[in-house]
Amino acid sequence: MSKKVLIIGGVAGGASAAARLRRLYEDAHIVMFERDSYISFANCGLPYYIGDSIKDRSKLLVQTPEAMHRRFNIDVRTGSEVIGIDPSRKTVRVRSKDRGEYEESYDAMILSPGAKPIRPYLPGIESSRIHTLRNIPDTDRIKRRVADEQAASAIVIGGGFIGVEMAENLKEIGLDVILIEGGPQILSPFDPEMAGVLAKELEDRGVKLLMSQTVTSFEEMGQQIVVRTSSGLSLAGDIVILAIGVAPDTAFLKESGIELGPRGHIIVNDKLETNLEGVYAVGDAIEISDFVNGSKTAIPLAGPANKQGRIAADNVCGLGTVYKGTQGTSIIKVFGLTGASTGNNEKTLQRLGIPYHVIYVHPNSHASYYPGAAPITMKLLFQADGTLLGAQAVGYDGVDKRIDDIATVIHFHGTVTDLTELELAYAPPYSSAKDPVNMAGYTAENVLSGRTNVFVPKDLAARDEQSTLLVDVRSEIEHAGGHIPGSLLIPVDELRDRLGELDPAKEIWVYCQVGLRGYTASRILQQKGYRVRNLTGGYKLYRMANYEPGGAQLPPGRLDAAEAKAEVAAAAAAAKESNPLQTANEPAVANEPLRSDAELDACGLCCPGPLIQVKQTMDRLQEGQVLRVTASDPGFYEDVQAWANMSKHRMLRVSKNDNGIIEAYMRKGGAMAGEAANAEQPAALPEGTTMVVFSGDLDKAIASFIIANGAAASGKKVTLFFTFWGLNILRKPEKVPVNKSFIGRMFGAMMPRGSRKLALSRMNMMGMGAKMIRGVMQKGNVSSLEELMDTAISQGVEIVACQMSMDLMGIAKEELIDGVKIGGVGYYLGKADQSGINLFI
Repeated sequence: MSKKVLIIGGVAGGASAAARLRRLYEDAHIVMFERDSYISFANCGLPYYIGDSIKDRSKLLVQTPEAMHRRFNIDVRTGSEVIGIDPSRKTVRVRSKDRGEYEESYDAMILSPGAKPIRPYLPGIESSRIHTLRNIPDTDRIKRRVADEQAASAIVIGGGFIGVEMAENLKEIGLDVILIEGGPQILSPFDPEMAGVLAKELEDRGVKLLMSQTVTSFEEMGQQIVVRTSSGLSLAGDIVILAIGVAPDTAFLKESGIELGPRGHIIVNDKLETNLEGVYAVGDAIEISDFVNGSKTAIPLAGPANKQGRIAADNVCGLGTVYKGTQGTSIIKVFGLTGASTGNNEKTLQRLGIPYHVIYVHPNSHASYYPGAAPITMKLLFQADGTLLGAQAVGYDGVDKRIDDIATVIHFHGTVTDLTELELAYAPPYSSAKDPVNMAGYTAENVLSGRTNVFVPKDLAARDEQSTLLVDVRSEIEHAGGHIPGSLLIPVDELRDRLGELDPAKEIWVYCQVGLRGYTASRILQQKGYRVRNLTGGYKLYRMANYEPGGAQLPPGRLDAAEAKAEVAAAAAAAKESNPLQTANEPAVANEPLRSDAELDACGLCCPGPLIQVKQTMDRLQEGQVLRVTASDPGFYEDVQAWANMSKHRMLRVSKNDNGIIEAYMRKGGAMAGEAANAEQPAALPEGTTMVVFSGDLDKAIASFIIANGAAASGKKVTLFFTFWGLNILRKPEKVPVNKSFIGRMFGAMMPRGSRKLALSRMNMMGMGAKMIRGVMQKGNVSSLEELMDTAISQGVEIVACQMSMDLMGIAKEELIDGVKIGGVGYYLGKADQSGINLFI
């Protein structure tokens, strides 16, 4: 005797259940009810059809009712909504467009009602300009609004997957887009620092982000709709996309006796069976077990829904197949970037009180020497025994396969050691001999084995500066381009020779750009007896963690669409005026020809490689020549701008393409070829540096001349004004016969004669401390004070002795070293007025 099976709902779960059931049970009478006209469509592809990435609407239709009937002999009834279930009689009540209301009996049933977009009750919510995206009819309405009515602006509410995909696709077809998110970050499956990378990509591409904003009402005004928020903003657009989440579509089950969870999800066992005999449920409407931590949750994803449909069909046929839980593996495209995650994130682990370790790595997608290599930022979460808990990755290439590799290991309850042992496909265009997945495993193993202790950026806030020392082990050029405040620079290659600068009583916190040099430094220090921690993910992670999306907020007050557009344009113009750069393909300098005198391919190099090569190449160019450089390191976009500004070169253009390749054009020196001599120039900022050197201590004298030499090397005009005890630094070491008063001779006898007689301000120890400092400087190839003074004079540093102080202390000009100018307070004040930096030492 054949069994009659009803399937309520199609798409991923219902359609896959129907097809599987027919393959297993040819004689079953299978009836599928679908409220709409489409039983199986690519709902994940809907935003890309709206954004014209998918041109042909028919390609969204995975299966039609007619094709389903022909191939699988399924009785498909579209336009038919199941409105109630009577489990005692084993019937359902159906409301049909063609047949009215009627009852249908069943022997078994599979529920796949899915989830519906949340539409909160707010003033103006019924406006026809507010759209949600769930199905083909929703898609058609949005497409008509954008295409036929030529919408120019859109407001997307919600920063989940649908919201971000809609913001991207609407921007791609030319709309001005504002995305409003109620929380502090977009894309909740990611942790904030990883989501921030994707948020920055949105902002770089022109999508305006408004974070931590709650919408309070809507109001139609003519052909536009105004969205008001709790912070007082009023934003106008032609269309609103509401994407704040979904809720299970299970209201029709409330009187059926089916057990529902607190948020309305259907409760099922591991065979996807409800509490009613013979009734199964699948898809977005069910409560499932989190595969990693075992807690009950709901994860609306197409992949799990398809698998659940197959398993439910198995169990209708008595096969006893078990569903082991949902892992939550997901992926998203955000313009050129890809973000992917699997397993649990930090927020989930912290909420559940599950202890964990975390590491970050930034490997290249494939061999750096093969063109097109781009870095991937990977985050790995794991337990003390090495068991993997979750992973996240963001990058331009190769993100998907790395997360898939890790997702597979998590599925089999694998460890970080399993990641190191994976034998993955390698050829230069596809990977490296040590795949990024292997690298993540090695880094995690180093943590678990105790070979390194790590810290993360948020730990810096609680760092005790009295018991720890923060050390930057990158190069000088990287440190100058940006560093963590309060850090001491000791490049890793100099570390062994500069151990004397470290206090063994303090724990040393080291960091580099991505974590690798920091690990090397930590191994050196650990084996020398120091307590040391390394910043996992390096300075790159520090910058990620401190990025705040949506920083440029719109002003309060009502803005109509034209005003909003003008506001954005004005902000862009102001930004361009302060830093004339190009993004996308818009020239930053009017009529500037994009030619170059030299080309540099720095793709595949990690920081500081690209910047070092840029400096070396620019040093070889003539004044006015243009360098074109391409690089794949994401940090290069900001780094090269900061470096050009610091080095007094003119940035003509910088842009980033969909593959993450950054292209920059720089002119050596500031003047542009053909620039009119009488063109109006912005008022010059004070470029000088002045220092009053009051102290005569050796260490302070050294600091004064180090700063002076550094400023002079950067092209600044430097003046050192020596007064009172600082004059002793300038005295000649030998006694000079000059006529002096008794007081002058007394001062001369008591004060140190010249730089070699100076004492330390602390730990002088009757001169031993000064000798030790000089010895350490000599061993470390650091210039002595006398050499620093000679270098400063040769660089044009102006050394001025205060005439008043000389008179009071009985010091004659003949007693001072050559090259010293005598001046007074007025002279110093004149120099200070021309300086942007004034110091007192």
